[in-house]
Amino acid sequence: MTFVTKLRFQSGDRAALDDTVDGLRDMLERKGAECKGPHTEPSEHVRVPLYDTLAPGSVLGEWSYELFSRRIEIHGNDHIAREVGHMDFPDSVHVEIELEQREQVGTRG
Repeated sequence: MTFVTKLRFQSGDRAALDDTVDGLRDMLERKGAECKGPHTEPSEHVRVPLYDTLAPGSVLGEWSYELFSRRIEIHGNDHIAREVGHMDFPDSVHVEIELEQREQVGTRG
C-alpha cells in the first residue's frame, strides 16, 4: 500500500505563502520525493464583522481580506512526509495535513 500525504496551505500573505510552498517544494525535490504541485486554488475574499463591544448588535463595520491557497501531494516517501509534518511554518501560514492510504493497482486478490 502506498501513502499519499496531502498538504494544504492557506494565508492572507501571498508572499509568505509562496516562499513557504516554494521552499518546501525545493526540499522535496532535493530529497528525491515524488510530489505533485503546488496547485493554486482560486483566492477567497473573506469578510469578518467588527463589533464595538462584546454585546451583540453593535457592528462597527467589517474587515475584509483575500485568502490564498496552495496544495501539494507527496506520494510514498513516508519518512520525508513525517519530516514535513514536524516542520515549523510561519505563523501567517495555516497548514493542513491529510494522510491517505491507497492500494496499488492489481494488489487485490
